[in-house]
Amino acid sequence: MLGGPLLPCSVAPVTGFFRDGCCNTGPEDLGLHVVCAEMTAGFLAFSQAQGNDLSTPRPDLGFAGLRPGDRWCLCAARWEEARAAGQAPRVLLEATHIAALEVCSLDDLKAHAVEA
Repeated sequence: MLGGPLLPCSVAPVTGFFRDGCCNTGPEDLGLHVVCAEMTAGFLAFSQAQGNDLSTPRPDLGFAGLRPGDRWCLCAARWEEARAAGQAPRVLLEATHIAALEVCSLDDLKAHAVEA
């Protein structure tokens, strides 16, 4: 996003549409999972209320559930929805794919930036 190489978002838990730890995207990523966000209790509750429970472990899918402080590649539209509702988590810009700008403004992402 900032002109350099895309940094990893998280390998513990492993994230990304391709489960490679990075917020890479491609034509098959219809949700545009490109915003590297640091989870908060407020965002996790917001996401659950929107029908996407990221907190509950799903062992059948190899998903341990997210906790505050975990980093995760979010759908750009969900991050934008959370921002509009005042629940946007902080963003690691260096690990956020430039495709996020198709949905989110750079100013909004920068306003929620966290240090790498």
